[in-house]
Amino acid sequence: MTPPDATSRKRSVLIAGHPTSVSLEDEFWTAFKEIAEAQGVSLNRLIAEIDRERSGNLSSAVRLFVLHALKKQHQS
Repeated sequence: MTPPDATSRKRSVLIAGHPTSVSLEDEFWTAFKEIAEAQGVSLNRLIAEIDRERSGNLSSAVRLFVLHALKKQHQS
């Protein structure tokens, strides 16, 4: 099995109407988009929710959100 590419890319998002960016690997970004779609919310809305609750770096907070969401799905 080939290991995934660990290169992150900056992606532009809006939080409360203000542009910012998150740096995520393609695998995390794809999973994040799938989670937003499954929840029926936009990426920007989900990013804003994560931003309100985070205590550290936004990109790290998104990665942790994805990890927890996938673990929760796996347990169901």
